[in-house]
Amino acid sequence: MADEAAEHSVQSVEQQLCTLITSSLRATVPDLDVEPMLEVSKPGFGDYQCNNAMSVFSRIRGSATNFRNPMAVGQAIANNLPQSNIIESISVAGPGYINITLSSNWIAQRIQDMLVCGIKTWAPILPVKRAVLDFSSPNIAKEMHVGHIRSTIIGDTLAHMFEFTNVEVLRRNHVGDWGTQFGMLIEFLFEQFPDWEDVGNQAVGDLQSFYKASKKRFDDDPDFKERARQAGESFYNPYIPPVLEELTNKGLIVESKGARVIFVEDHPLIVIKQDGGFNYASTDLAALWYRLNVEKAEWIIYVTDVGQQRHFHMLFTAAKMAGWLPEQNGKKYPKASHVGFGLVLGSDGKRFRTRCSEVVRLVDLLDEAKARSKAQLIKRFTGNGQIADWTDDELDRTSEAIGYGAVKYSDLKNNRLTDYTFSFDQMLSDKGNTAVYLQYAHARICSIIRKASKDVEKLKMTGAITLGHPYERFLGLHLIQFTEVVEQACADLQPHRLCDYLYSLSLTFSKFYTNCQVVGSPEETSRLLLCEATGIIMRQCFHLLGITPVHKL
Repeated sequence: MADEAAEHSVQSVEQQLCTLITSSLRATVPDLDVEPMLEVSKPGFGDYQCNNAMSVFSRIRGSATNFRNPMAVGQAIANNLPQSNIIESISVAGPGYINITLSSNWIAQRIQDMLVCGIKTWAPILPVKRAVLDFSSPNIAKEMHVGHIRSTIIGDTLAHMFEFTNVEVLRRNHVGDWGTQFGMLIEFLFEQFPDWEDVGNQAVGDLQSFYKASKKRFDDDPDFKERARQAGESFYNPYIPPVLEELTNKGLIVESKGARVIFVEDHPLIVIKQDGGFNYASTDLAALWYRLNVEKAEWIIYVTDVGQQRHFHMLFTAAKMAGWLPEQNGKKYPKASHVGFGLVLGSDGKRFRTRCSEVVRLVDLLDEAKARSKAQLIKRFTGNGQIADWTDDELDRTSEAIGYGAVKYSDLKNNRLTDYTFSFDQMLSDKGNTAVYLQYAHARICSIIRKASKDVEKLKMTGAITLGHPYERFLGLHLIQFTEVVEQACADLQPHRLCDYLYSLSLTFSKFYTNCQVVGSPEETSRLLLCEATGIIMRQCFHLLGITPVHKL
């Protein structure tokens, strides 16, 4: 069913309007190559606004043209727009701004079609079919800690978004320095427990303590250090020599101060160290080659902190010099992107740590989020007399969904490039732009539908949506913009766009519900379908963000 829905994906509203505007621009200024400039309008100026007129006029000004000013250009673009059932009305204002109002009937029908055919029909159409997402990348010889949280959460969300758009996503944990670290643990394990198979999984009770002991042995004993280095090898190690040979044959690798380097913009990218050993750059080049030539990825995305931005810039530039990636003025794909992110800070404005200056273990952080969430739920349900309606299992699952979701959302709602302060109090608040607020908003929609006691699946097939009230139309317009929001978030690799949309949708629904009676009104069927559509979109947003939706609160 999902594959069938994917085959019937439709263009976003923005894409469809851009197609119409492109046709008009060709008719208006056939000698110019012009990309459509379209954005969502401010309230009171239609639904979308085309802003091409001024830039077009600046290009034709002074030539033999019939257009005397930008307003005339805007009017011509508006007049040349092909007839379409998408558009209800067009007006031109100011210096040629073209305000486009969508047909309310078309909006209603688009929502109705989604309800019948499924949310996958609203998946945007991206220009790639396969992508590699390199994210999380923990040191597998240690437990995960708070330092892994951003790469893991952001990478997982990007993977969900691309998968939703029918892109084949190859999720990759590139643990670049695992050889030495893991070899150290393996050798120490063999040393401490020669009969480790008989000991079983009780051999190492505390991985952190075991790691520290093995690290001391590694630092104190040169023979142990050498055995540890030989015990582990990166997956990409066999590919390094032939890849470096190819780059040498292309004249890119030269000797400098005893090392072998690629000069990228006059800066040396060391690929073989003075002692003849490989490093991050050599492994990353081999990995990039493998992903392009073996895994056939069209888009390779690396999710790491912003501190590695220069390294990846040099890596990608070297790949372009080798002819692996196209230059910027050439074709767009294959391409490689670095998704950088800022730090997680504590209340003191410094890197988030425990009071003892220890790095916070990720499992402890998540356990505390769940515990705090559960305490809040018990207090709330005890206060309103609903505690008897909840089983222990329901409370446990709901507190986990809310707690874990709160941690993820508080990270994702920020522009990933900025630092953010970790605060349980803020993320678990039920007010403002938080996952908890959104969970309550979603649960309220589910409650409205339950109270109506109607077969919503049957209503989807037999009922009809009408958008007669301004707040009905406002909600409908917001719903159909879901596709282009996901499309934009994928294009610029910014998951916070999805969070902004989800929060705005919940506020829009709240205004609709405040002003439009649902259950018992003459418009009950139509408004229940709008409630259902909103619930579907919210659940899809939750899924893309890696958050489990709650249906009852």
